[in-house]
Amino acid sequence: MPEGTALPTRHVALSDVRAAAARIAGTVLRTPLVEPHAVSRAAGARVLLKLDNLHPTGAFKERGAANRLAQLSAREGEAGVIAMSAGNHAQAVARHAHLLGIRATIVMPRFTPSTKVVRTESWGARVVLHGETLAEAASHAHALALSEGLVFVHPYDDPEIVAGQGTMALEILEDAPSGLQSMVIPVGGGGLVAGSAAVVKELRPDIALYGVEVEGYPAMAQRLAGEPVKVGGPTIAEGIAVRDVGELPAAMLARLGIEVLVVPERAVERAIALLAEGAKVVAEGAGAAGLAAILAFPERFAGHTVATTVCGGNIDPRILANVLLREMLRDGRILRLHLDIPDRPGVLADISTRVAAAGGNVIEVSHQRLFAAPSVQTAELELMIEVRDANQGAAIVAALEAADYTVRVG
Repeated sequence: MPEGTALPTRHVALSDVRAAAARIAGTVLRTPLVEPHAVSRAAGARVLLKLDNLHPTGAFKERGAANRLAQLSAREGEAGVIAMSAGNHAQAVARHAHLLGIRATIVMPRFTPSTKVVRTESWGARVVLHGETLAEAASHAHALALSEGLVFVHPYDDPEIVAGQGTMALEILEDAPSGLQSMVIPVGGGGLVAGSAAVVKELRPDIALYGVEVEGYPAMAQRLAGEPVKVGGPTIAEGIAVRDVGELPAAMLARLGIEVLVVPERAVERAIALLAEGAKVVAEGAGAAGLAAILAFPERFAGHTVATTVCGGNIDPRILANVLLREMLRDGRILRLHLDIPDRPGVLADISTRVAAAGGNVIEVSHQRLFAAPSVQTAELELMIEVRDANQGAAIVAALEAADYTVRVG
């Protein structure tokens, strides 16, 4: 936290979360808990999904923001609030400030996508673009809070934020069928998992609660292990790509003995695709991290009844499309074939006919004569083919090879 900012000193208890639930009832959507059978089959476990991506701003952050803003004094409300975020916290604070008639200022780094800026402004907030990093934006937000007398709303290092986020776990326990054995919660700054731990450890200590981080940003796992925090690199789970975890959440997780699992990028991509195809649910990377852990650690969850949250659904459509295509490629449902073919009329038609006869759908063709062909009398053909599964893809390759075509896959 920035210099001069007091660290939270108290832990959050179940009573705080219950009070938060009463406070935000009617203001924050009570999201459904669903059991998509296709997801459970793929995971080898009974998987329950808490759909917090259905909030108006697309993420769970509304819970904490609503609880924090509802407790402002009249003088604080008159002064206004300020927050720093490049994503979901910004929109949550902006929306609930708007609902309460409170002036909101949101500081975002200059690299923030314009769509997120526009969405935040749509709730009536003043957006200030400052700095090249989140740390620079945070420093500027604290400076503005001091100079303009605004109340700083921290995204996770605040007991009222943590209590608000914990209402999600409270709803899961109220709605889950009997026999719930595990709960998996994504970890960024730690507010959501800390609030969830406050609930689960008091109400259902028999349930195994895990946090989950992505492999490039295991800041909480390193912090709890007493290791130096070393994070960085690109990740699809940017919503939980945090360097500095919250002091309050870290202290709570350490006291309550919460284990944080770390998952690879590929598991997150697989989870995003499985949610889209198997559950018809759109998840951002952070929102799919819980399911990614269930998929990546079958030794912990196979055969269990396990709940997790799709805590956010704000994913760029282009990224979602790329993830789905990459997973189809990994599953063998998209096949890329390279063939050296005679450069004469009818060959391309013959190959297309054979692919179609085997049930394949040609979605892209590259026919190169000048640069890649080994002979002036040949051409290189690259085909992108959509197939039902890997077995059908193998049958197409076999059919082409049976017709004396040399085929390279990949």
